[in-house]
Amino acid sequence: MKQWIATFWLANVALLATLLPAEMALAQSGPYPNRQVSLVVGFPAGGPTDIAARILAKHMTAATGQSFVVENRPGATGTIAATQMKRAAPDGYTLLVNSIGTYVTAPHLIKGLTFDPRTDLDYISLVYEAPNVLVTGPVRPERTVAQVIELLKKNPGKISFASSGNGASDHLSAELFFQQTGTEGLHVPYKGGAPAMNDALGGQVDFFMTNINVELPHIRAGKLFPIAITAAERSPALPNVPTFAELGIQGMEVAGWHALTGPKGLPADVKKKLYELAVGAMKDPATVKTLTDLGIKIVANTPEEFTAFQLREYDRWKKLIETRGIKAD
Repeated sequence: MKQWIATFWLANVALLATLLPAEMALAQSGPYPNRQVSLVVGFPAGGPTDIAARILAKHMTAATGQSFVVENRPGATGTIAATQMKRAAPDGYTLLVNSIGTYVTAPHLIKGLTFDPRTDLDYISLVYEAPNVLVTGPVRPERTVAQVIELLKKNPGKISFASSGNGASDHLSAELFFQQTGTEGLHVPYKGGAPAMNDALGGQVDFFMTNINVELPHIRAGKLFPIAITAAERSPALPNVPTFAELGIQGMEVAGWHALTGPKGLPADVKKKLYELAVGAMKDPATVKTLTDLGIKIVANTPEEFTAFQLREYDRWKKLIETRGIKAD
């Protein structure tokens, strides 16, 4: 009897040993997501890209019951984080939230990149964008684009335009402005947006053209004076500020945009689920109000729309960078 019980017990243990891996595999291959998801951000905490990631993480966690965790891995215009995506498994558990620089400008500015944003990433959704506003500080008297152009033509290469760094969207906006108006200013690159803003506020540089959400508190406080916006239409946050197109300067639509992507080869159902989660996060009424008040435009486009947009932007900025001879250092 004892021998029979021992044999029966051993047989059941053996059966369990064969069934457990199958059950574990079934659990792991259940509806996505069924474990923690990492949202890797190529910039420090507190910046606009990080804010986008944290909005997504909060709403995706609430919607799925699984943790979406933000991991900041800054450096090299977000390309360190993007390179990590190339090595990540395309299963939807390691994703990237990055900005325009990583996806369309860095490849034309940084030599030796080991990833190609056109072939190494799956595009899920461009979540939101922030147009740039041409502003001046308390020293310069110019308040219109016509006055700025006149000043530049009288002082070619001498009127300073701040930027957060070579190749950043504020730098590219200024270079595009020079190109479209046949003028030439003096580009002054800083190591980040904060020192550039400090000098713009103090009048150490003449003009600055960066994201509306960064400038808006200073504009509302009367410390910066808005001149024109790089959007297709006026912003509800600054309804009295004209677009460049209104003033006869075409091709000046520029925005700092932030997006969700993943490693190339995401399963179709996972990609669809992530897109739906991203749209849900961006369409949440509280999110809409917060971002709209900051002058940020919610996009939340489809993977197909985002993929086509990325290719257009890639070619557009490549042409400007080459034409203007822009360097990363």
